[in-house]
Amino acid sequence: MTVRRLLAAVMVLGLAAMAPSAQARDATVRSFDQTAINTHFFPAAGLAAGKRAPTVLVGPGWSQAGETDDSSSSEELFGGVGVGTLRNAGYNVLTWDPRGFGSSGGAVEVDSPDYEARDVSALIDWLAKQPEAQLDKAGDPRVGMNGSSYGGGIQWVTAARDARVDEITPNISWNSLVTSLDKDNSLKFGWGSLLCGLGLEGSLVPGGLMGPDGPELSRLDPHVFNTCVSGTATGVMAPADRAWFAAHGPDTLLSKVKIPTLITQGTADTLFTLKEAIRNYASLRSRGVPVKMVWFCGGHGVCLTGSGPAGHVENAVLTWLARYLKRNTSVQTGPRFEWLADDAVWRSAPDYPVTKRGALSAVTGQKTLPIAPTSPSGALILATPAANSVEVALPAATGPAHVLGEPSLKLTYSGLAAPAATHVYAQIVDGNGHVVGNQATPIPVTLDGATHAIERPLEAIAAEAKAGTGYKLQITPATTLYTPQRSAGTVNFARIEISLPIVG
Repeated sequence: MTVRRLLAAVMVLGLAAMAPSAQARDATVRSFDQTAINTHFFPAAGLAAGKRAPTVLVGPGWSQAGETDDSSSSEELFGGVGVGTLRNAGYNVLTWDPRGFGSSGGAVEVDSPDYEARDVSALIDWLAKQPEAQLDKAGDPRVGMNGSSYGGGIQWVTAARDARVDEITPNISWNSLVTSLDKDNSLKFGWGSLLCGLGLEGSLVPGGLMGPDGPELSRLDPHVFNTCVSGTATGVMAPADRAWFAAHGPDTLLSKVKIPTLITQGTADTLFTLKEAIRNYASLRSRGVPVKMVWFCGGHGVCLTGSGPAGHVENAVLTWLARYLKRNTSVQTGPRFEWLADDAVWRSAPDYPVTKRGALSAVTGQKTLPIAPTSPSGALILATPAANSVEVALPAATGPAHVLGEPSLKLTYSGLAAPAATHVYAQIVDGNGHVVGNQATPIPVTLDGATHAIERPLEAIAAEAKAGTGYKLQITPATTLYTPQRSAGTVNFARIEISLPIVG
């Protein structure tokens, strides 16, 4: 190399070292209906000017504005991955205030495919014009999505509507807002009261109650507002409101989701339970979509049994992004299903459901339960052992056993109550006095004097039964997880069958 060429190379390297890195910035993006969406863009850590990287869109939780801390870390309890974590892994990050929250305009439509999903498409349009965004082609940036809860739900509907999204990693999200919020026509009172309070506060017009069209109490869609006010007061979701929530999906849209998807869900999540993830996983798996599901101890709830080694969910997300957003085919994403049981140990299987090899089962009868609107069990967002309950003891495990999946409950009953249509609630209690997964399941009953039979799967659980471990079923008339009991009377159980699945 000549001296001139050597000097030139040194100058190029020096200029490259001095080149400024790409800068973070805010923007106002106009959506399809000209609604203003407040947006924040953070280039990948150390990304030099003129260089490009894939981008991860990170949606916030319910009622929250978009993350503005470019070095935020991951949240172990909720399974969320931080903006700083993603940037340090080589991704641009885009966050935003969802419609109706923070500094964005419009009304809150609860991750609607017709509103919030189209808002994200407008963000992708904007992203495609940014010099730091890696493009697959003109107008089509290399883009993935991450986020928890409300920020998880938006991923499903966006992926169903916009083919430019390359992969999603929805965390503690839902399959249906009806089955998750109003399971078997029993409203979730504990979470409902919290979410309504947060939603009303988060949707207030910034700076006061004066909106562009006059005074506004909040920017919640009327169906949400009515469910919060009328539903929590009466315990009943109005048919029009139920239909509105049902139209939001993503259950009805899953056939349009065809991109690699990592589903992470909490075993202690009493708002969006494991069943919501199971349904989403089954739909994608049945169509051959690359999908993986991870159950961790956390989410919307309280982990009482240990969360295991730190960073497991974060690592699963970063591995998924490396494989399907960076498209590094040498990266292995591991088994399709991983779960953390209540012994805080991670296990895995090739698929879900895991092959069943047995059960802990019991059958009994002739038990009576008083029904009254008093003394509910529970602690607002988690089930606790009930003092007023019918109990059925299950046989102890003869050796170590993986209790995994949905227990099965069959009831034959009769009784009288006013009103006759009501619910009882079923939960599994372990030998340590904990309700497994903090989960209770509503069981609709009709107490009109006639004999009835009903069969229901209980909420899915993940537990490790040691030799001699005993579990018991409790059936209680009320829990703070769900709407207060409004009937008074008695239910007589002629037969109770309970079975906990044991997998290989």
